[in-house]
Amino acid sequence: MQFTLFFSDLHLEDGAPRRTQWLLDLLAGPARDAETVYILGDLFEFWIGDDALSETARQVATATVALRNHGVRCYFMHGNRDFLLGRQYASEAGLEILPESCVVDLYGTPTLLLHGDTLCTDDVEYQAFRQQSRNPAWQEAMLSLPVDERLQLARSARAASEKHTSSTSMEIMDVNTGAVLDAFRENEVRRMIHGHTHRPARHSVNLDGDQAERFVLADWYTSASYLKVSARGIKSITL
Repeated sequence: MQFTLFFSDLHLEDGAPRRTQWLLDLLAGPARDAETVYILGDLFEFWIGDDALSETARQVATATVALRNHGVRCYFMHGNRDFLLGRQYASEAGLEILPESCVVDLYGTPTLLLHGDTLCTDDVEYQAFRQQSRNPAWQEAMLSLPVDERLQLARSARAASEKHTSSTSMEIMDVNTGAVLDAFRENEVRRMIHGHTHRPARHSVNLDGDQAERFVLADWYTSASYLKVSARGIKSITL
């Protein structure tokens, strides 16, 4: 039976080898039997450029290339932490980069894929940063800085993000209901899969009188999990 795997928010970094090992085990194990694998953002805790690869990034690239060589296509969508990941690394890692949202046919069901941060419209401070950080001129200026300076900026940005998260209510950082409904309508789908919020769940959504469903992927801070989608349905699996 054919199936597709989805996961996000791994936040891999050199200082968290256990999370990296979970991914390596997944890619060398269950993922090899999949038809396709989708990584929906925040694969890495931060990314300062394809010219400054961490040891973790190199390990991941080796594993994803092996998966591709096994015949499994692996897609990557940028998150709010690794939005600077470029085509050079993607090519070296055998990853196919997706736009910030896309619709795929999953065994007869059109499904909208997102990282999820665009749905959190109540978090005005974050949305302002997102708009700035996706600007090509801003990205070019950032990537032109020396590696050490980029690394320091990334650490400062992470500290600022942690402070923002600790001082902002979960309701503000979660998805906005109106944004979710708009995304369903604009893409003309009844199923959505995303990450970002770190609040894994299956949500039943009343969409103009019809029934829709929204699946939220889990983060990998304390355990690793993924969604397995097939013609029989969707199942959340913990490694």
